[in-house]
Order: sequence, then structure tokens, then C-alpha cells
Amino acid sequence: MSFITLTSDFGTKDHFVGAVKGAIYSELADAKIVDITHEISPFNITETAYILKNSYKSFPKGTIHIVGVDSELSADNKHIAISLDDHFFVCPDNGLISMIASEIQPTKIVEINIHDRVESSFPVLDVFVKVACFIARGGNLTVIGKEIKEYKKLIEIQPKVNQEQNQIIGGVLYIDNYGNVITNISRKMFNDIGKGRTYKINASRYTFTKIYNKYNEITDNNSTDTMQFDGNKLAIFNSAGFLEIAVYRSNLKTVGGASTLLGLEYRDPVIVEFFMESKPEYSSLN
Repeated sequence: MSFITLTSDFGTKDHFVGAVKGAIYSELADAKIVDITHEISPFNITETAYILKNSYKSFPKGTIHIVGVDSELSADNKHIAISLDDHFFVCPDNGLISMIASEIQPTKIVEINIHDRVESSFPVLDVFVKVACFIARGGNLTVIGKEIKEYKKLIEIQPKVNQEQNQIIGGVLYIDNYGNVITNISRKMFNDIGKGRTYKINASRYTFTKIYNKYNEITDNNSTDTMQFDGNKLAIFNSAGFLEIAVYRSNLKTVGGASTLLGLEYRDPVIVEFFMESKPEYSSLN
């Protein structure tokens, strides 16, 4: 039996998550259900895409991912099921899949058409669960909908390159549980555009001229009192390969996080500027 994951902005206070799990178990008593998160900021498609892109590959091939963020059916927000990278995604066509499919093209996309039989104000429960369980039983996607070739593109998450000014103009994509600020500037883009040149990173009123490979590199790995570095600001490429502005050993209840200390919020600009000078203090991770 395939794994079924759940990602939503439902939170855990209300009955929604429990109802969805109950509906899955009612159809598949031996289902294996995993919560990725239910703490997505309400209706935040970009945040959803970032979390899914960096979590789905950890699951076995054949896993079915139900996505319940901004899922109400409309003429502009259809429901789709996708086969991509040997995984299945049952989700709204609101642009979130474009980040997941930025490097790997979907094998098959169908527009779900069971709505003629199911009218619902809770499509994750009444539509997505049925589709996911059908796929889990080995059902073919073309049975639940007509095949389509296109899906909505989420243009806003793409950084821009200004060749004349030697800049990458990115922005805040996600703020994690530590208050660290993740941008949409990837390590690959940084290396491709920078070509080993010196640089500076402008984030709010702060400037960074060094990118660390690990958080604790800021301590020089020699200090016996690493606590003296708590709260220091740094730039790093995180495990997902995106440029991150962080605070060493951040704690939102004490020293604060990069978001609050630097005044950075979702969509705020982060700009990398390159110069024709000596090589920066940064070694690419292979």
C-alpha cells in the first residue's frame, strides 16, 4: 500500500485534519498516512511549494501527496492530479506545482472531473481523498480526468537577473520555524551568474559579503564558548540549496530570528551584486 501524505493550512485546532484521515481510513483501512505539515500560512501557495519541493523526495516512489491549500474549486483554480518523478500529487492548479516541477517535468497531468458527482465546500475531504485512494489501489489517472498538458505557473517565485548591473534580484520565499529567511536565489544560479566573482548581499539595511557552508562556521570552530556567537547574523546556502539569511542559534523567544531582527518578511527583496574583483570567501558545495 502506498504512502499518502497530507500538506495543508488547516492547523490542528479544528476537525479538518482528523476528518480527512478518517475518510482515508474508511476507504483504505491499511493506509499509511504521513503529515508533512498543517501549519502553512493561510493560502500561502509559495510556502506550500517550497515545503513540498524539499520533502516529497524523502518518501518512497509511488507516494501520493494530497495538498490542501487554496483548494476551493473555481474556473481559475481547477483540481488536478499529477504523476511526477514517480510520485503523485493531488492538488489545486493554483501554481504551487510549478516550483516542484521546475527541474523535473510531469509524466502525466489530468484535470479531475468527478465534481459532476460530488459538490463540496471541502474538496480535500470529498474529492482529493477519493482520488488519492483510487490511485493507491492502482487506478489510472486518465480514469479520473482528462489529460492536459499545461499547469498554472507561479511566476512570482522566480528571481530576476540584471546583467547590466551584475545583479540577482530575489526575494523572501519562506520564513522557517527559527525565523530564518529563505530566499528564492539558488546556489546554482549564484554560481552560474557569479562565476567566482566577489559579491555583496543586500537584505533590508544589512549587507553580507561572505556565505558560510555551515551555521557553526561563524564560530571559526575554535571557540570554546560558542554561546558568544548566539544572535550573530550570517548568510548560508541551506540544505535545500537556497540562499538563507540566518541568525546563529536563533531562538524566537530570546535572541529572536533573522526575520524579526532584520525586519524581513515574505516577498521582501534580497539582492546579490557581483564585482570584478578577487574571489570571495565562499567555496561551492558539491
